[in-house]
Amino acid sequence: MKRIPVAVLGATGAVGQRFVQLLADHPWFEVTAVTGSERTVGQPYGEGANWVIPGDPPPAVARLTVQETQPNLDVPVVLSALPAKEAWEMEPWFAEAGYAVVSNASSYRMTADVPLIIPEINPDHTGLIATQRANRNWPGFIVASPNCSTTSAILPMKIFQDAFGLEAAIMTTLQAISGAGYPGISGMLISDNVLPFISGEDDKLEMEPKKLLGRFEDGQIQMADIRLSAQANRVPVMDGHLASVSVQLGRPVSGSEAIEALQTWCPPEICAGLPSSPGRVLIYRQEPDRPQPRLDRDTDKGMAWTVGKVRRCSVLDLRYMALTHNTLRGAAGGALLNAELLVAQGYIKM
Repeated sequence: MKRIPVAVLGATGAVGQRFVQLLADHPWFEVTAVTGSERTVGQPYGEGANWVIPGDPPPAVARLTVQETQPNLDVPVVLSALPAKEAWEMEPWFAEAGYAVVSNASSYRMTADVPLIIPEINPDHTGLIATQRANRNWPGFIVASPNCSTTSAILPMKIFQDAFGLEAAIMTTLQAISGAGYPGISGMLISDNVLPFISGEDDKLEMEPKKLLGRFEDGQIQMADIRLSAQANRVPVMDGHLASVSVQLGRPVSGSEAIEALQTWCPPEICAGLPSSPGRVLIYRQEPDRPQPRLDRDTDKGMAWTVGKVRRCSVLDLRYMALTHNTLRGAAGGALLNAELLVAQGYIKM
């Protein structure tokens, strides 16, 4: 099968490197262009990128010359790992020039006509692409993936919403230091410590689930009517965001009934054919001390949710713990899965 050429924007950063790593030998996509900062433009990628993840850059990509981030790339699809400020400026240029922009950046997540997608949760929200194109007269489009901390908490919320109704949630996240990017947080700050503030994270956790769990109707997203309260914390763990969540449901539910809903849930059928879909999307652990980042973050190549400790909550209705790998499922891997969904739905042509 002929693979679709793609470019990675911001390829020299930590998330860009994850894109490059995940796209090595991908059955549908081939990296044929990479962009980077002024410091790296004109250099071979293998020399310009300060590789910070395990292994080495794939040889074929290591030989590519780093280009400026401009909409003159000979590809139909760009995967954006740009910082938020650069993404705000540049991603619309690419969409206006006809590119399919699959973004990991926060810039357009809450924009009304930009789909915010997790394929297992809301694949139908890509219908918003037609609204976006009509509003902006773009031949291309932007599709966003959510924040890595939102991702960790959201799947049980979706399952409970569908099974029982969902009215409110209180979320506390314990977020890994890799979520701060590279070079990230000073060791003097995070060692033997917890940082109870991550800029913008509380707001993202309180807004993004309303869009992800909303309904696509008449060309727009009807936001979910859910009350949300969130507190984000940075903890001295390398990878893996852990969310502690209490939810108020539409009716009284026992812990065993909620666990059965999690264990019997099936992802949308379209997800089964996507190359990056995990074999098991949600793993429920019965042990009282799971999930744990070190033990569970790499399950199914870092693309699965691990959930545990579902039980009654004496304030709301139920509580649970959920974990995902923040740079895989929560960042590059999740955005790559979105690109695969767009192929399966015909928005990106093989």
